[in-house]
Formats: sequence, C-alpha cells, structure tokens
Amino acid sequence: MSARTAAAGLALLLAAACTGQTPPRALPGQTGASGAPVCAPPAPGAPPPAETPTTIDVIEHAYLCILSTYYSGATLDARTLLNAGFLAFTQELNRSGLDLAEATMPALSGDRTADWAAFEKLYRRLTDLLPQDAKLRERLAAATLQAIVDALDDNHARWMHGAQRPPSSYDDEQYGLGLRASLGPQAGRAPGAALPPLFVTAVLGGAAERAGLRPGDVIESVGGSAPFVGKDLTAAAVTALYPRYPQAEPVRLRVLRPDTGRRLEVTLKPGLFQPDPDAMRLVTAERLGNGVARVRLGGFGPDAATRVLKAISRLNAGGTLTGLVLDLRGNGGGSPDEVGRLLGAFAHGKVTAYQCAADGACETMRTDDRVTLLGLPLVVLTDRGCASACEHFSAAVKDLGLGKLVGTRTAGAVSGPARPYLLSNNTILSFPSKHHLAPNREVVDRVGVAPDHHVPLTPEDAAAGRDAALVKALTLLPGGSA
Repeated sequence: MSARTAAAGLALLLAAACTGQTPPRALPGQTGASGAPVCAPPAPGAPPPAETPTTIDVIEHAYLCILSTYYSGATLDARTLLNAGFLAFTQELNRSGLDLAEATMPALSGDRTADWAAFEKLYRRLTDLLPQDAKLRERLAAATLQAIVDALDDNHARWMHGAQRPPSSYDDEQYGLGLRASLGPQAGRAPGAALPPLFVTAVLGGAAERAGLRPGDVIESVGGSAPFVGKDLTAAAVTALYPRYPQAEPVRLRVLRPDTGRRLEVTLKPGLFQPDPDAMRLVTAERLGNGVARVRLGGFGPDAATRVLKAISRLNAGGTLTGLVLDLRGNGGGSPDEVGRLLGAFAHGKVTAYQCAADGACETMRTDDRVTLLGLPLVVLTDRGCASACEHFSAAVKDLGLGKLVGTRTAGAVSGPARPYLLSNNTILSFPSKHHLAPNREVVDRVGVAPDHHVPLTPEDAAAGRDAALVKALTLLPGGSA
C-alpha cells in the first residue's frame, strides 16, 4: 500500500472515529476476496467488458467506492445515499404495480456499516417476495443505484451502464433531437441559468432538420407544457431537449417563427444522426478583417491545444495576426491538461486552478510553460454551454487578466475532474475526488464565470445569422471593428 493510499485510509478512519461511525468494510487500496481494489479504474486501452446484471452486491460496491474515494466521501452522511436509493426502489415497485406493505425504510443510525447491513437485509427480503423476473430485478437495482449517485448532487458524478454508452461514443454519430437550444444540458441543475424565451440556436441534423426547424424558432411548449413557469425553467424541458440514450419517447414541440409569426407543431423522435461535418470538427479557424483570427474550439479533447495552436500558426502564415477571438460557446469541457497547455500560449508561471480535498488541502494546476507564447491580444466567447474544463480555462483567463470574456455566463458545471471506476458488473461509476477552485480561489461550480461584456444571443439574431458577441469581441481587439 502506498503512502498516499495509507493516508487516504487513515483519513477515513479518523473521520469515522470523529463521528462515532464504523468505517466501511473497504478503504481505498484495500482488496476484496478477488484481490482487486474495491475502487479501481478500468484497464487503460482495454475494450469494455460485457456487462452483467446489476444486483445488491453491485450497489454495495458503488456505495463503498463513493464513501472511500468521492471528494467528500469521508465526511458525508451516508444516510442521504441510502434514503435516496430506497425511495427510488419503492417508486420503481409502484410503477411496476408491485408495491409491498413491507417496503418501509429501516431506521438508520448514522453508522455506515450498520446502516448498509440494515438496507441490504431489507432489500434482499423484499426482492425475495417478488416474482422471479430478471428484468424487474434489474430495473429495481438500476433505479436504486442511479438514485444513490444522483444523491451526491454533483454535476460530474455519473453511472454509465447499458445503452447509456451509445454507439456515437465511438464514431461520428450523435444522439438527440438534432438541435441546440438557448439552454445547455446543465440548465436543470442551475435554476435561473436560462431565461425566457427558449429558442433554437442551431439545427445540427436528425429529427430537427427533418421537421424543418430553424435557428431563432421560439419553443413555446414542450410536451404540451410551457418550458418556463414564470422565469423558472422546468426540469422536464431540459430532459426533453437533451434526452439520454436510448430514450425512445418522441418530444412534441410548439414553436413560433418570429419573422413570419407562424406557429408550428412538430414531433421529434430522439435518435442517432449524422450532423453536419463542420459541427463535428473539434477546431475551426478563419481569418477575419484587420488581421484578427477567430478559432472555435468544440471541446478540450485529446490534442485540442495542439490543434488550436496549429490553426493559429497557419492563419499567421498568411500575414501577421493582430488579435485572437477564441470561441468556446458550446464547449462541454474535457481534459484539464489540455487547458494548461492552451493557457501556456498566453502566460507562463501562472496558477490556472486548484483541485481541493474536503479538508481544504489543494493541488495546484499551472500553465504548461513548454508552450511558446503567442503574444496575441485575446477575447474569449462564452455561453451557458461552456462547461467543466471550458470554465477552468475561462476563469483562468479572467482571473489572470489574459483577455476579455464576451457573451453570457458559463454553465457552472465544474465540480472537479471525474475519474472512472469499474464496478463488479462491468459498469462505470465516475466522480471527482477533488473539487475545483479558480486561480483567485473562488468557487465556479454552480455559479459559472461571468463575462466582462454581457452579450446574449437573441431569437432575432439567431434567425438572421447575426453574431452580436463576435461583433463586440472585434471592438475589443487592436485593429478590430464593429
């Protein structure tokens, strides 16, 4: 056992001692009967093994993994996880028409091991009373485990199983309705993040394209209900517009086309689709007037920084550049290492973020000083679709004074870098072991990064193809123009 592993185990034991709890049966680095660590990452580069059924033993594995490795696992009240899991279990029973009189939450004491034993004993007793239906048992276990993960209320905590890993993860297809809207997928976690009206900002292909939707179309109802109650966005609207694979339920929309006043009723079925190739490109670049380069980065994936820098170099070969507009709108994040590399093109020797444990101890993230400085004035375009590593980059640009941000506030979805762990049924549990702080040690998660210049997209601009944020960005660069 390494010193780091021993320290982590000791921290959990100390936390248990301070709260009067018995520690979980397994700690980081400890092994089960098979000799494998209780919370271990998947084998790098290996194809994903075939999944086996989700059972109470798999749920226990996830429970122990969270308590031993999650950011606040050593100090969180594990009863919140078990309460959420049991609630989901009873809800699934009810949906199946099989509610049981015995399905009453056991009394929990706050002792993690004793509480799990009581939960497991009741779970097994209840499932023994049910019909011998493998699909029913899978639904019950999956609902329970998903609720335990959701109870962390962490935008970087996920359980990936079954068809939630679509074929589009491995090829050029995407899954969904084929549109982007004026709210990001994380909007449901941040009340007030999206304001009316809700409208289409881009049509990528698929069902939206077949239905004839256009940028600027205002979405007046989703499934027969208004997407906003007052100024509060409904969670149902977010779920409908950003469905999880393999949801098969069609989504019914009523839209208003502002330039004609025409109203349309369309029904979109989620599915895999082949978007426009330009929408799939990680990096696109163009030279604007007066020597300003505009580079759009769709995500901080592998080699993202290298691709951006090569694109800038090619544009510079056509004449010396005077400024750079880096378009990060809709950038869902990616690797913190790529963020450090790209920031290294604008500053050296700087702290870009902190990754902090629950006890306040922080690891420092820095610019990659091996990257050659560009020496270009910088403006970054942001919106509510800029999440995770995109917010890491945006917060560093703002805190370090590397450039100006133009657009709207970012998503506020940057709890910390998630790491994957393989559960005993070959599904993947992922969550952060550290939480993100910006260079000035402010919390960005849930809050987002505010732009220096607030320039929101409007339905009218989207319909006309106008980019007011880009126009504003150009006025902030030498040689730029309105």
